[in-house]
Amino acid sequence: MDRKKLKTYRDRLAEERSALLGVVGRNEDYGREADTEATQDPADKASNSYTKELLFSQSTNDRIILTQIEEALQRIEDEEFGVCVNCGNEIQPKRLEALPWVRYCITCQDLLERGLLNEEE
Repeated sequence: MDRKKLKTYRDRLAEERSALLGVVGRNEDYGREADTEATQDPADKASNSYTKELLFSQSTNDRIILTQIEEALQRIEDEEFGVCVNCGNEIQPKRLEALPWVRYCITCQDLLERGLLNEEE
């Protein structure tokens, strides 16, 4: 892959990382605020609990994507970006444009989703 494309992907990944770090931080702050509210109304407590659980779930998903972004940035540094971590085949450019942090080619991703590929963590 040429340097210009790699720079474009690196810049996009860095932007995504910054945006997600902001979202995760705001969700954590909001979750802490929900903990400190001392309400006696059971409906308010249930609403706060639901909101906190939803934010926790979103935060978990965002953290997974952040990890994948960090790994993609490392693959750029290691000159392994754009190559499937399982089979070593090139990842299609349209797939990288849609999700530049992907680890697998479409074939290996399909195998992973069907439970036929052991993912190394």
